[in-house]
Amino acid sequence: MMKMIIHDLNQQEFIALYDNQNTQNTDVTVISDNGTIRKCIGCFGCWVRTPGECVIKDGYDNMGELLSKCHELVIISKCVYGSYSPFVCNIVDRSLPYLLPYFAIKNGETHHRFRYDNKFTLSVHFYGSDITNAEKETAQALVAANSVNLNSIGNKMYFHNSLQTIKGVI
Repeated sequence: MMKMIIHDLNQQEFIALYDNQNTQNTDVTVISDNGTIRKCIGCFGCWVRTPGECVIKDGYDNMGELLSKCHELVIISKCVYGSYSPFVCNIVDRSLPYLLPYFAIKNGETHHRFRYDNKFTLSVHFYGSDITNAEKETAQALVAANSVNLNSIGNKMYFHNSLQTIKGVI
């Protein structure tokens, strides 16, 4: 099992924050923007044509499989109107192959069934110097919904005024 970190930071910012000496015995996969990601086109090919894998071959087509091997998911994102940054939002969208096209009712809500029998912890670190209370409320609802949709066993959220306060908590 691995720890996966999805972030929207540039390489220097991430290196300054992340000390991988803390994870010597842990397999860590880092998902960052290499400039090649394409947006989900809503074709549902990941369910029909290539089950479990996105049909867009841009290096981010295996997000479902990566989530299936994950025991801990950490998301670091700028808070943009109470949501993830465009890159992180795109990664979440491209993770659709983690789910099946079939539905189930959970807590009175309709959700997709899970392709994999995997549960992981989810922690989300939003950063920004001017995050409003309304944006925090929206972000909390978003992460709670993502937690249910991704079958995580819990979620933690953090709001940071600066990137420096994230250091040491990932």
